[in-house]
Amino acid sequence: MAADHYRVPLPVKLTDSMHGDMDDFELITVRIRDEDGAEGLGYTYTVNAGGRAVAVMINDYMAGALIGEEANRIEQLWEKLWWQLHYAGRGGHQTSAISAIDIALWDLLGRRVEEPLWKLFGGYDPKVPVYAGGIDLQFSLDQLLRQADGFQEAGFRAIKMKVGRDSMREDIERVAAMRTHLGDSFPLMVDANMRWSADRAIAAARELREYNLVWLEEPTIPDDLPGHQRILREGGIPIAGGENLHTLHEFRAAITSEALSYPEPDVTNCGGYTVFRKIASLAEAHNLPVTSHGVHDLTVHALAAAPNRTYMEAHGFSLEAYMTDPMPIVDGHVTAPGTPGHGINLDFAALEPHRA
Repeated sequence: MAADHYRVPLPVKLTDSMHGDMDDFELITVRIRDEDGAEGLGYTYTVNAGGRAVAVMINDYMAGALIGEEANRIEQLWEKLWWQLHYAGRGGHQTSAISAIDIALWDLLGRRVEEPLWKLFGGYDPKVPVYAGGIDLQFSLDQLLRQADGFQEAGFRAIKMKVGRDSMREDIERVAAMRTHLGDSFPLMVDANMRWSADRAIAAARELREYNLVWLEEPTIPDDLPGHQRILREGGIPIAGGENLHTLHEFRAAITSEALSYPEPDVTNCGGYTVFRKIASLAEAHNLPVTSHGVHDLTVHALAAAPNRTYMEAHGFSLEAYMTDPMPIVDGHVTAPGTPGHGINLDFAALEPHRA
């Protein structure tokens, strides 16, 4: 097993309120081969920086720990990796690294038993609703509306846009324009990417209430659970969050403190399929819908097995150009593939020029 590290260029510069301009993203892939020659693929990614550290953590500290182990004892291997790097980790690079390995192990298992992961996970419904996650804070209003038209032409029936500009009035005006452009009933979400204080987020939420939003995402930093509670209670809009929560325990704290309406794990940084599915079940136990962040090609299997799933995000950091069989979006849904494992095959020859 080894991790490969790439810096993948984006076709269009993307911007949000806290990460700034993004011209590319870092991709870290893992391929695990068993003694019979079967192979599983996993990956994770970082924004702006940090990808090399994830690759080093896998290659120098995790790969050797898996040699000679039983590949289908995924829970045991997850725990082994977690405690091996617990003191240096408990989130961040450690869980991103474990996520990539965990995804590869599940893919390997699915390929060996010749079952798609969504069925292996329990098989609720392979058809999953999906929304377009726009990363468009600095788009002009004309660009924003043309992007919305393009999303609909591509098959999306729900859209998320960015807020968090220096002027809140500009944010409100852009949301109002999008609502008018899309119509009253079109599902629209907004994402502040942690830009605001709790008080500023409450003020924004109160102004945004009239635009019938599905949710307001990451209105403040993920560490401020009391702030999220206040925003949800006083702002009057459902709150989504979780892409920056990296452990099951962080999600447990957020859910039990009633800080989120829509828990939103990212399968590539929360601990892989093993932990994503536990988060979905934890949300279900609290009668909450679960959504997701990014990597819809991987996530579709976990949400296709979750009865409490809602919209899945299709993110701007797409690997479709490097996939042999990208999933089509049809009338606002994607359908989990019936091929063994997660069904993703990357074109590594096309990725090779981007090796970091």
